[in-house]
Amino acid sequence: MLDAVPRSKAGAPEDERVIKLAVLAVGGQGGGVLADWITDVAERNGYVAQSTSVAGVAQRTGATIYYVEMCRDTGRLPVFALSPSQGDVDILIAAELMEAGRAIIRGFVTPERTTLIASSHRIAAVSEKIEPGDGRASSPKVHATAEAAAKRFIAFDMEKIAADNGSMISASLLGALAGSDALPFTRESYEQAVSAGGRGVKASLAAFGASFDRARGIANAPAPGEKAAEPKAAETGSAAKVSGPESLLKGWQALAARVAALPAPVRDMALRGLRKVVDYQDIAYGGEYLDRLDRAVVLDNAGHDYALSIAAAKHLANAMCYDDMIRVADLKTRSTRDKRVRREVGVKHGSILQVTEYFHPRIEEFCGTLPAGLGSYIEARPKLAAFLDRRINHGRRIRTDSFAGFAALWFIGGLRRWRRRLLRHKVETAHLERWYALALGHVREDYALATEILNCRRLIKGYSDTHVRAQSKFDRVLSALDLLKGRADAADWIRRLREAALKDEKGEMLDGALKTVATLR
Repeated sequence: MLDAVPRSKAGAPEDERVIKLAVLAVGGQGGGVLADWITDVAERNGYVAQSTSVAGVAQRTGATIYYVEMCRDTGRLPVFALSPSQGDVDILIAAELMEAGRAIIRGFVTPERTTLIASSHRIAAVSEKIEPGDGRASSPKVHATAEAAAKRFIAFDMEKIAADNGSMISASLLGALAGSDALPFTRESYEQAVSAGGRGVKASLAAFGASFDRARGIANAPAPGEKAAEPKAAETGSAAKVSGPESLLKGWQALAARVAALPAPVRDMALRGLRKVVDYQDIAYGGEYLDRLDRAVVLDNAGHDYALSIAAAKHLANAMCYDDMIRVADLKTRSTRDKRVRREVGVKHGSILQVTEYFHPRIEEFCGTLPAGLGSYIEARPKLAAFLDRRINHGRRIRTDSFAGFAALWFIGGLRRWRRRLLRHKVETAHLERWYALALGHVREDYALATEILNCRRLIKGYSDTHVRAQSKFDRVLSALDLLKGRADAADWIRRLREAALKDEKGEMLDGALKTVATLR
């Protein structure tokens, strides 16, 4: 008969105590590699260890739980569990902040026992993405809850550390675990386990070391005011370098000089908007953007902290950079996208990546990419439009790793040089001008209302059917202006209507809010 070691509580003698560790990670984060490393470290130090995993439902709807139990090898067979139990976890490692929150909700984290190690960066969950507005959960609330729920809480941006060192987050998480001293093992034994992997050892050890040092330098808590995933320099306006042909650089410098002449509070948003517009189209389009922005700046003043101009700088850029077939094709054929996909999927060096893009164009998108006259001609004839739609409106799968597939999208993306002549641009420009004139027309009588009308542009986003639904909500919100005319709280009501429209996709909350507005007169 086997002499088994019973599963023991945390207060059992050291020789018999079973250490219980759980790792929560989603696909592509190397949770399995991390669990293997931890098991290897334990065995190198004379421990018996067992690693199991319970797969999540799907990406960001349920993380995979990797569970490791270990105890000293005393010559007797230990009895290990296959999955974690509520209130019975010594160490919990979360590869993303909200996974730490879910672990707390599930009862895996307890204040008298659990060391909680989490990366503070965020990966939006499906429930956060589908909300039309800002559906992100509150990171500060998770931090505060984790501080109260765990015996010890260690959190910092381990994803950034991994990326900076050309490695995966699993290496950073292992470094934080080693730096926490939650396990009775030396740093050298962790490094030996990483080195045994053979591939990417140098980068993994660099990420491990940086995270180890960071864990040792914090006082069991996240760094005050730390933000998840700082934006890259290329996305932060003036911090990014601009390069290109001399003729285009001179044009850019002239536009940048115009931005520098704007009131100080407006410059940052205006430069961000200018960069987006020029990247979307060209230098001349950037000039059109600043011409429109100047119309708001002239009406604005420091007494309102230039709120109108800042809103105009932001939403004009978004309105001018509408999503169309040309934009989608352009983004899908950029070299930066290929690099990002390879990084996110975790393609090993020298491996071939096959990418299939899915398109489902409607007759509206087709007509939008035609010259304005021809597109309008087809749309004005329902029978002709229906005939073409039956042949166009079906899904297409295009392999962009093939020459033919990439060339087709590259050709469509190249149509942007003729974008100003196309029907979609004519329609979007007319809509933009009506919205912008409506907002600026209210500045003198109600500055706050004018600003809120500009902010309503948040409602319009997306492509194809999504864009149609968003524009419908936009029109319905602004339809209340006549009912609110002359009211001191008109701006507040437009803001409420906009937020209601952003709360749910079906628009039921907006319907209720509009009914309330109808009773005000």
